[in-house]
Amino acid sequence: SVVLRCVLCLQMSWSQIFHTSCLVLLVQLLCLEAVPISLDKTKVNQPEDKASEPPPSVDTGLHYDRYLREVIDFLEKDQHFREKLHNTDMEDIKMGKLAKELDFVSHHVRTQLDELKRQEVSRLRTLIKAKQDIEGGNDMVVDHQALLKQFEYLNHMNPHTFEVEDLDRLIKSATNDLENYDKDRHEEFKKYEMTKDHERREHLKTLDDEGRKKEEEHYEEMKKKHADHPKVNHPGSQNQFKEVWEEADGLDPEDFDPKTFFKLHDSNGDGFFDEQELEALFTKELEKIYDPTNEEDDMVEMEEERLRMREHVMNEVDTNKDRLVSLEEFLIATKKNEFLEPDSWETLEQNQAYTDEEMREFEEHLAQQEEDLNQKASDLQKQRDELERQQEQLNSQKVELQQVHSGHAPVPPAAKHPHNMMLPPRASRLGWCSSACKPPPFSSEHNNGHYGQTVLFLFHQTRGHFSKKYDLCQLQTVVWLFYGSFGAVASSLLSGLSGYVDIGLVLLWI
Repeated sequence: SVVLRCVLCLQMSWSQIFHTSCLVLLVQLLCLEAVPISLDKTKVNQPEDKASEPPPSVDTGLHYDRYLREVIDFLEKDQHFREKLHNTDMEDIKMGKLAKELDFVSHHVRTQLDELKRQEVSRLRTLIKAKQDIEGGNDMVVDHQALLKQFEYLNHMNPHTFEVEDLDRLIKSATNDLENYDKDRHEEFKKYEMTKDHERREHLKTLDDEGRKKEEEHYEEMKKKHADHPKVNHPGSQNQFKEVWEEADGLDPEDFDPKTFFKLHDSNGDGFFDEQELEALFTKELEKIYDPTNEEDDMVEMEEERLRMREHVMNEVDTNKDRLVSLEEFLIATKKNEFLEPDSWETLEQNQAYTDEEMREFEEHLAQQEEDLNQKASDLQKQRDELERQQEQLNSQKVELQQVHSGHAPVPPAAKHPHNMMLPPRASRLGWCSSACKPPPFSSEHNNGHYGQTVLFLFHQTRGHFSKKYDLCQLQTVVWLFYGSFGAVASSLLSGLSGYVDIGLVLLWI
């Protein structure tokens, strides 16, 4: 019994010791979490399940961005391709070596890629049709195969299946377009600045001397106010990152650690700084220069400044030129002298976006555009005047026809009597009628408005008593005068008749 009690006491002692140890360990863990600076976030391992999830993609700005992201998302679901993607150098990717791995992708993923391509081809065809409708070519036959050639990121000759060539085209097009994307943005900004300056100069021309002087003084005052801002740290320098570490992260700048800084601002956790994540680091610096509530600050210029900062850091840090900054590249950059002792950063107001020669060429181009628009406006005005003139003629003819049908046609002065009808100058009426009623050759000098008036007069004279008789020579004269060369045929038919005919029947036949 003594032994049993000793054993029980020993078990109780070990139990108390175990519970006490657990309690002490729990308190220590709580104390560690209560001090954020003492937690080395670089040693915190991410859960395994999160590593398999692809990070959220950002918009690249390409017109086929959605198609590009969906293709990448489906390819990363294949384990073999995902491993090749992470282990392949950027230069090998550009040369098309990664595209050949598509042959080893699972059938399920290939089927989904086929469907993606069919949807993209359908989208492009819809865009082509919409553009044709806008341009007014609804009746034209569209050659979709020829028009699809302009979209180089897919193989238009095979619109049904996603093949190695499609992936190769997509990679090369995206790489090339992204490299030119920043260049195009700079060109757009340059045009924006030149347009703004040109409009300011044109506005000054509309003012008198006093108004021009006030406007110039206001412009110089706004420039000085914009330039009066705190010192801007060099993008990507230690001072710039320490400021973010202190003001955005709330940490002590003396405890700055590049590795921890990288982990904190790798927002999607993929182990890289992409362009958007880098640009987010410059927000504090940009807020020193630009305020949307200030008249002198232009938000378009702020975005250009952000682009300049990001390009500078990418050129300094991104050694393999894949438009991403890895942790290794970042840590290497933090050991350079440029990171510890950088030069001063020159903002946009210290670097004009365009030269005087570029401004001169831009204004010449605007002047030529204005001249072309004025010429087109003049041509359109002439066409409008011509259409109005034709409309007036149609209206006058409509009035004449209405008068004929209503029985109130005016009597033409040259045809107050049937014997005064105009005859060809080459032969008198008597001479023509005495020559077997054969009209002379048709001449354009006889084709004037009096002939039509003469026929209208005959209608007026015979209305209500169509039984009035005229000889064949008079009828031939009327037919020839009104119908010209066709009248010669009709008059020859009349010459076969003899005696008198009913004028009403003849005119109805005409």
